[in-house]
Amino acid sequence: MRSGHITLSQRAARDRLLSKWGHTFQKEPIDLQEVFGRQGPFILEIGFGMGETTAVMASEHSDWNILAIDVYRPGIGALLGKIDKLGLGNIRIVEWDAVDVLEYMIQPETLDAVHIYFPDPWPKKRHHKRRLIQPPFIELLISRLRRTGIVHLATDWPEYAQQMLEVCSAAPALINTSADGFSPRPSWRPLTKFESRGMRLGHPVADLIFQKR
Repeated sequence: MRSGHITLSQRAARDRLLSKWGHTFQKEPIDLQEVFGRQGPFILEIGFGMGETTAVMASEHSDWNILAIDVYRPGIGALLGKIDKLGLGNIRIVEWDAVDVLEYMIQPETLDAVHIYFPDPWPKKRHHKRRLIQPPFIELLISRLRRTGIVHLATDWPEYAQQMLEVCSAAPALINTSADGFSPRPSWRPLTKFESRGMRLGHPVADLIFQKR
């Protein structure tokens, strides 16, 4: 778990609301329809930061059921606060490592999409092995996606973007939806304040959208 600096409001929201909108990690598969109390589409979001994008997507796509995974407690508190303020009922949070959640909790061929936006780029070469987007992880994702399910990645680190492209392109079960390799930002991914600032500073942002065969 990553604690970081957590504000009083974030701590209060986490303490008060995690039991309502969270799901405890378990080493058994969960029934997503039972968790959300309705049918899909079921969207897995890995690493939601401060929850800004997650809350906007949940608000604009009320039919989506978003299972959001993160270990950053200030961000979890912030997202819970947004859920409460906006009256969002289509988000559930798991405060745990994404690989464990995928391996133990998510049943094969149950997800309609996986969103991973701006994961830690681990820029130093000796730390590249810590990057999330690696062949074994992508194969695990693929196994949890329904046929025609989507893997949507985004990063503002060009070298990592290239690695993402190579890893996903090498997976036989995935098809790149863009002939140019990288895709324009789709309408469903909101433009965050962090991203807007980066664009003003000239930081390139790459979106990659792959579909399961």
